[in-house]
Amino acid sequence: MSLYAVYFSPTYSTEKIVKLIANEMGDYNEIDLSKRNEESNYIFDENDICVIGVPSYGGRVPSIALDRMKDFRGSNTSAILVVSYGNRAYEDTLRELGEFLQDRGFNCIAAVTAVTEHSIMRQFASGRPNEKDKRELKGFAEDILKKINSSRKNERIEFVGNYPYREYKGVALKPKAGKLCNECGICAKECPTGAISLENPKNTNSTQCISCMRCISICPDKARKLNPLLLKLASIKMKSECEKEKSNELFI
Repeated sequence: MSLYAVYFSPTYSTEKIVKLIANEMGDYNEIDLSKRNEESNYIFDENDICVIGVPSYGGRVPSIALDRMKDFRGSNTSAILVVSYGNRAYEDTLRELGEFLQDRGFNCIAAVTAVTEHSIMRQFASGRPNEKDKRELKGFAEDILKKINSSRKNERIEFVGNYPYREYKGVALKPKAGKLCNECGICAKECPTGAISLENPKNTNSTQCISCMRCISICPDKARKLNPLLLKLASIKMKSECEKEKSNELFI
């Protein structure tokens, strides 16, 4: 039996949740779907356990994450789903991820939805997961482990969400390099979609950019930013949906 921590996590929040849960279960192998060169043709055994996490983008699984898992093959492999979201809503994300994996031979036995600091408007759910969250999520992992070690270990969960899945139209906010950019190229190397030119890192292909905020989160000189006026307007629009504190959830 092998344990896998699988995640698409441009700003590292989903990665933290997936690893926190996997760590309670033992030693694990990592599969980072944020990397452009990550292999995708993994074949998992019946006795393997996969903790698979994605952020919710507009209530959907990021299409690039699905694309990088399209060649995953399970053999009735137990999957624990993790969906992170920035304190608005995860809507159809959990169902979409679960049905996608189910179609590839995975048995989805548990799921966790976790609130993390919003990747764009960071004032929402700022600092989450906090220490209280971490204790709760570790408790979730312990409950999942109890299920795995019981007669219920193969019971499949019901997926929350709707089908057809909600339409995702993308995000208009796109990071741009400012005067502080010294063209070190770190953002270009780390961009999950390759939207930033290696030859000229100040150039960003707005069509390829998925507004994942990886470039902003890793820039050592904080040279990449969003348009402040558009960001302020988006924050005002989202305030009513995002300011009330949401709770983490366990489906088991």
